[in-house]
Amino acid sequence: MNQTRQPLPLADACCAPLLRAPLSVGQAASLAGILKALADPTRLRLVSMVAAHDGDEACVCELTDPLGLTQPTISHHLKVLVDAGILSRDKRGKWAYYALVPGALDALSAVLSTSR
Repeated sequence: MNQTRQPLPLADACCAPLLRAPLSVGQAASLAGILKALADPTRLRLVSMVAAHDGDEACVCELTDPLGLTQPTISHHLKVLVDAGILSRDKRGKWAYYALVPGALDALSAVLSTSR
């Protein structure tokens, strides 16, 4: 089952939302959740590793050795990234494959941009 979350809805407008108007409580909470998911060195490395992996996707089994962490620990970090809408998860048999959600990092960049 492929789990894909839409990229940040805050970034759909014509210009940087932070410059257009103050964020609502809900928007701030949503953005904070995404930033919190990325504010971990292991998760940043996972995003980088998945995005740079052959075929633009990676299995948990391919990420354990390079990170030196156990499969359950890596799976936890990957779940946080999926829940934040940064990565998608595709279950194939007993393995789960992860890929960067198209536009997710671009959307985050657009929200934080100072360009109008």
